[in-house]
Amino acid sequence: MLAFSVKRLLVALLVAITVSIISFTLLRMTGDIAAEMAGEDASAADIEDIRHLYGLDRPLPIQYFEWAARALTGDLGESLYFRRNVTELLGGRMKVTMTLGASALVFALVLAIPLGVVAAIRPNTWIDRLALTTSVFGQALPSFWFALMMMILFGVTLRWLPISGSETWKHFVIPTIALGYYGTPAFMRLTRAGMMEVLASDYIRTARAKGLGSLSIFFKHALRNAIIPVVSLAAVQLGFLLGGSVIMESIFALHGLGYLAYESILRSDVAVVQAVVLIFSLFYIVLTLFADLLNGFLDPRIRIG
Repeated sequence: MLAFSVKRLLVALLVAITVSIISFTLLRMTGDIAAEMAGEDASAADIEDIRHLYGLDRPLPIQYFEWAARALTGDLGESLYFRRNVTELLGGRMKVTMTLGASALVFALVLAIPLGVVAAIRPNTWIDRLALTTSVFGQALPSFWFALMMMILFGVTLRWLPISGSETWKHFVIPTIALGYYGTPAFMRLTRAGMMEVLASDYIRTARAKGLGSLSIFFKHALRNAIIPVVSLAAVQLGFLLGGSVIMESIFALHGLGYLAYESILRSDVAVVQAVVLIFSLFYIVLTLFADLLNGFLDPRIRIG
């Protein structure tokens, strides 16, 4: 297990370095950062002064290594628009994004796993068709459109829930459902397929022959093995959900990292955009690493492979 963990950790580290290089380079290729920072009315001399002040006149590799060295110490620069340290700015917004992403993941799992289990136990029945229909709708509906429809129905028409802000738990209900429903189809289909495969295996037939009860077979033996792929997918989906928070936070004015990225892009606040891209990338990499390690712990065959 130690060798497996070290190998996965090294891979994750290489991926993080690669992502940081690519994102840093792409942001520098979007245009003249010094000109955007100086504003439309700035003269050529002002732009050159800003370029020299922020080191933008240096070779790109040197700029990257200087930025990476500061980032490793927690210094992500200063926000030009908010006039605050970027690290402090991200820390104040991260709670909203983590709350939205975690609650959306829990909603997706709570909805998808029971549907997948019941669909596998009763294949080709109305329950199975209902679960598959739910999956198809979740995959076909654009999350932003679904969010707007829920906003109109429950926020504007019925006035049951607030449609903007992040002050109370009620502000997270509609965004959580809209974002979580997007992740439901993959969980449901994987759970259904895993349960059907496990229920058809030899050891399940042996358990039935020994007279074990249906509940014991389904939940103690079948679900335990069928759920392993869902663990890996849950980590990946949480990364996607955190990334998808950019849209949801913009729609519902939730002041998290996603909304901060939206504001910073509009105002050409490069330091903040770079930091948000780095944070979302690290979220995804760490969650994938955690899923790999957990799967290796649950299934020794993965460590051997």
